[in-house]
Amino acid sequence: MGYSGARGGLAAILAAEDLVRSARDRGPQPWAGTEQILARFRLAVDRVMGEAGLYHEATAADAFRQAEGDPLEAAHLVRAHRSTLPRIAVSEPVDPDEMTVLRRIVPAHRTPDGPQLLGRTSDYTGRRLERPDGPPDPPAGGLPANGSATPARTAAQRHPRRFSALLRQADLLVDHPADRDDEPFDIIRRPARPGAPRSAVLASMARAETGALVGLWYRSVLGPDGHIHEVTLGEVRHGRLPLRVRHPHTDAPVTIGEFRVTETEAIEDLDEADEDRTRFDLGYGLCLGHNERKAIAMANLDIACRRFGRDGPLEQLLLLTTDGLDSGGFLEHLKLPHYVTFRSMVERKQAMREQREVAAQPTEPLGRDCR
Repeated sequence: MGYSGARGGLAAILAAEDLVRSARDRGPQPWAGTEQILARFRLAVDRVMGEAGLYHEATAADAFRQAEGDPLEAAHLVRAHRSTLPRIAVSEPVDPDEMTVLRRIVPAHRTPDGPQLLGRTSDYTGRRLERPDGPPDPPAGGLPANGSATPARTAAQRHPRRFSALLRQADLLVDHPADRDDEPFDIIRRPARPGAPRSAVLASMARAETGALVGLWYRSVLGPDGHIHEVTLGEVRHGRLPLRVRHPHTDAPVTIGEFRVTETEAIEDLDEADEDRTRFDLGYGLCLGHNERKAIAMANLDIACRRFGRDGPLEQLLLLTTDGLDSGGFLEHLKLPHYVTFRSMVERKQAMREQREVAAQPTEPLGRDCR
């Protein structure tokens, strides 16, 4: 494929970049600070961190500002930045049960074992647009605006038992053979291809573009086989997990910080002829930051991939088409100059048309004296 620089060359490209910077920095408040972005656009920052595969809130906020609010471009910036960083340590495996829960909902049970923690969410708020020039809405329930009346939670409430533990106790979950996947697949260092272990599929979904993953999940719910797959959300959690590395001198695990994740367990009714119809199947999803859409889609696609997609089209789609930088990069490259290749296509069409016109011309009949 042939490329050629845009008319004006480097000067035009630099001028286009100057337009971006001047428009971004113009106005009464030309610079949106990192702390302001973290406070006002927390979900967008979390989405950038998840799709970039790097947990650092300030870096994601700076990329979000530079990308003018485009999450995909911001994730691209963070991945490019991450490629310049040295890998000085590898974190230790962490048990999700260590999570300090900030939000927990159990849609599958009215009174689960442990509290329902709604946390910081607008799920139950009417979609009514708030204008900045109008008076702020009063706090719900008469609570003070600073939220000081929020009840304190005990350690047990912040570490509730999983709803899936109740299902296992009632012998309602199907047992799967242990995956021979002791060492997690590192999708950063080598690409995952169909036939990859489950850790590669989960890691690819955790770093996938959120919209692409949700769209693929919705397609799987409707079912390529024409059936509606029964899915129930077991539990959604958002909380903090400890980050541990090995001490270089003592070789003992040391906690050096925390990171936030969203975790989901989804339940699906087993109804195939070769399945145990007396039990449910359980899917799992976990991603960086607070991104419940992605985690829910992950958990349901985890079940669908295990039931119908292993070594099939669904696994191929998950591994090869949901990465935002791959798909977005291919789309963006279409905006580059392609007139050389398109001109060759036009000339090929014209040559084929001339050959067809020549073939369609009638031939003159031979004379009697022709042998």
